[in-house]
Amino acid sequence: MNIEKYFILLVGVAFAAISLISCVQKDDWETPPIRCTNRFPEATMTMADFKAQTPKTGFILIEEDQIFDGYVISSDENGNFYKTISFQDKPENPTVGLQIEVDKPGNYADLPVGAHIRINARGLRLGLDRGVVKIGSVDPTYPIGRIPGALFSRYISGVCKGSGLDIANMVPLKLDNLKLTQDVNYLNMLVRVSNVQFAPSELGKSYINYVAGSGVDTGRSVVDVKGNATVLRNSGFSTFGATLLPEGKGDLTFVVNRYNTSWQMMIRNLNDVQFTGKRFFFEGFDGGNLDNWFNVSVTGSQVWNIQQFGNPRPCVVMNGLNNANEDWLISKPISLQGFTAATLSFDTDVRYNGNPLEVFITENYTGDPTTTTWIPLSAVLDPNASLFNTWTYSGDINLNAYLNKDVSIGFKYTSLPSAAATWQLDNIRIVGD
Repeated sequence: MNIEKYFILLVGVAFAAISLISCVQKDDWETPPIRCTNRFPEATMTMADFKAQTPKTGFILIEEDQIFDGYVISSDENGNFYKTISFQDKPENPTVGLQIEVDKPGNYADLPVGAHIRINARGLRLGLDRGVVKIGSVDPTYPIGRIPGALFSRYISGVCKGSGLDIANMVPLKLDNLKLTQDVNYLNMLVRVSNVQFAPSELGKSYINYVAGSGVDTGRSVVDVKGNATVLRNSGFSTFGATLLPEGKGDLTFVVNRYNTSWQMMIRNLNDVQFTGKRFFFEGFDGGNLDNWFNVSVTGSQVWNIQQFGNPRPCVVMNGLNNANEDWLISKPISLQGFTAATLSFDTDVRYNGNPLEVFITENYTGDPTTTTWIPLSAVLDPNASLFNTWTYSGDINLNAYLNKDVSIGFKYTSLPSAAATWQLDNIRIVGD
């Protein structure tokens, strides 16, 4: 090699090295533009029309192109949803929801909450699986199988908005109480119910139970201010499983779901549980016991007892059976600490002639109703003694005079040998701000 060629080679190597160093040290990397292309053409039908094909039993195979849009409402980011995606037809005021089975974890990374998706169901099954309408793959073992991860994009794709994925702001459907959520029309919809709290029996527990150090799927009971209850189902793999349940009341957002006939609501993460308000007191006697009450008989052998005649059942009942009786049902102390307003309410049903039920309040229950100073409360009672099941709402009884105090509510029953009414009592509430 002559000197001229050697010099040219040396200069070239040096220039390449300088260029490489310059590239490596450059901090302002340019991100390649993200290009989003719609895999499927426009929808050919609505999700409602697609779901309407669901047979009452079994499943059908979709054998032609059926393309429809939806919006993702579930998320497996925190482990509470497993290889399923729940979606509804609109970001706000939805009319229908569906669930798709996918053998692929981490779906939230590709399809986060609010993602606008388009599905071509050709080659998939549509049917009722354990109480829920689902779509999924053909499977020799299960009615609705999970779509293999490698085939995911064959059936499901995000919808573009500009150069990226269209992600909508999802507005939960507001429902007045938990009972309304137990309706097939709301399955796989994102809903929100206000004035909800965990049942007293759940306080002090975490979201899931642990057995030998491993989390297990766990249902936690929640109740609303009207006494309706449902189950919040939490996966044993949820990342928030060890978190203690909040003790307050507030808004609960969840995806409506069920397993066979058992309703189970599912949260995406702890942001769905906004329980920052003061707890309310509710007694519907659903636990089948009087653990929250003192059942005191002053006169007579008859006592308050739980029967299956409530509003809805059960309720607590007292009948003197044509004997002289004085019987009290007295709540254990109820705290009104921190409340700015509070009201008491309950439902009554009476049958046969006799003395009216009396209602009292006290700040200092002595353990003996005959030595306690009671303040009478005015309430609307059932006026129809000729029929059962004429449940009457007491009205809202103002308790503002007792704010920041602990109180006990006493229901006093009396009867005579000549007049012994049957009084039924249910849905006792103390609600405040």
